[in-house]
Amino acid sequence: MNKQSNNRISIMRDEPVAAALIKLGVPTMIGMLISALYNAIDGYFVGGLGMSQIGAVSVVFPIVQIVAGIGMMFGTGASSYISRSLGKGDHAEANRAASTALFFSILVGAVIIMGIMAFLDPVLISLGATDTILPYARNYVQIYAIGSIINVFTVTMNSLLTAQGATNFTMIAMLIGSITNVILDPIMIYALDWGIEGAAIATVISLCVTMALYIGYIGTKQGVLRLSPRNIRLSPRLLGEILKIGIPVILYQLLASASIGLTNGAAKPYGDYAVAALGVVTRIITVGNFIVYGFLKGFQPFAGYNYGAKQFDRLKKAIRLCLIWTTVFELAAAIILVIFAKPIVSLFGTDMEMIKLASTALRLNAILFTTYGFLMTYASLYLAIRKSLVGGLLTLSRQGIFFLPLIFVLPRLFQLSGIIWTQPVADLLTAAVTLIFAIKFNRALTAETPALPQGGEQT
Repeated sequence: MNKQSNNRISIMRDEPVAAALIKLGVPTMIGMLISALYNAIDGYFVGGLGMSQIGAVSVVFPIVQIVAGIGMMFGTGASSYISRSLGKGDHAEANRAASTALFFSILVGAVIIMGIMAFLDPVLISLGATDTILPYARNYVQIYAIGSIINVFTVTMNSLLTAQGATNFTMIAMLIGSITNVILDPIMIYALDWGIEGAAIATVISLCVTMALYIGYIGTKQGVLRLSPRNIRLSPRLLGEILKIGIPVILYQLLASASIGLTNGAAKPYGDYAVAALGVVTRIITVGNFIVYGFLKGFQPFAGYNYGAKQFDRLKKAIRLCLIWTTVFELAAAIILVIFAKPIVSLFGTDMEMIKLASTALRLNAILFTTYGFLMTYASLYLAIRKSLVGGLLTLSRQGIFFLPLIFVLPRLFQLSGIIWTQPVADLLTAAVTLIFAIKFNRALTAETPALPQGGEQT
């Protein structure tokens, strides 16, 4: 077993629970945060251009999510198999899995992007583009299409390098790309007067910077994995190993994209300000969601290992800490967002109608954001212990099982207010279902946990 795999197992098995969760969760959390900031940055700088431009980046956001989802499907799907292969000392199989995943992510990504570009206007209209938003959204996507393939590469590489323990490098690579975007956005949007096209160009260049860092990492043969065309395998068995983990990931991304597109479509009859306002709220809440989700990606392997090893006391403590930490963060974030909703949304534009609607929606979503850590802790837990049916149910409920019928029903009943309430009501229903499975799991875990000896201590 290689040194990195040994170290990872040692963390999950022997480290104090709090320290283990921090070591496993913080790097992935920072990586997800940086990913969310990419989109928030564009929204912030585009905000000064006008309502239609803000609406355009809101309409384009689901396409960005789908592109990232392709990389996550192959990258996350392969990372689990790579970790197991490295743990067994089978470096050749790990190299085949990594090379195959990277090849197919780029291939599938290219096919999807070409399909989107072939039907670009109908796609954008279906995602909520109005007549005034459509030209700006079209201009953005036509440039971003070049960077989208790069984005698939960088997202896939992030997962592949994380699987071999290179979390610090992936975090630095993404951070440098994000900083590049922050620097280039105001220059290209305003100084060079390129408008929304400048935002797209800045994003593409920043993705190129991150890609160059990953290529440099591969080229200098750092780390354990060796990516090469010679290691690509058109093997149903290998693809099956990748996709059985990857398909639920892409389904979640597709549902997230669909929920944004349907929200934009429902807001479309009310004008550009409504599309822009709900898009702004989505970007803000997504930052908080990604922080929690990223941290719990680190909790997931810890939960799976300790459940399998029957170290139930460590698992119970980890669950309790995750619930406490995520809830404290969410409460703090919710308080800030509720109190400062108006100045926060004002960063993304000056239109008073947009600010008023976005402030109301942000406060409502912020309050229900406090349930997100609870539901994702148990969704991650059930997936970690291979209870994929329940894990999938909890994962897909929030933006799928409950959201999809609600987005069709509530706006018809309550017009614009119904759109604003759709995600919070879906969150509330998902939390109720999660509570049922949380009680069931905790009872089963308590029954399996042996009584501690007198004076015994939990690690």
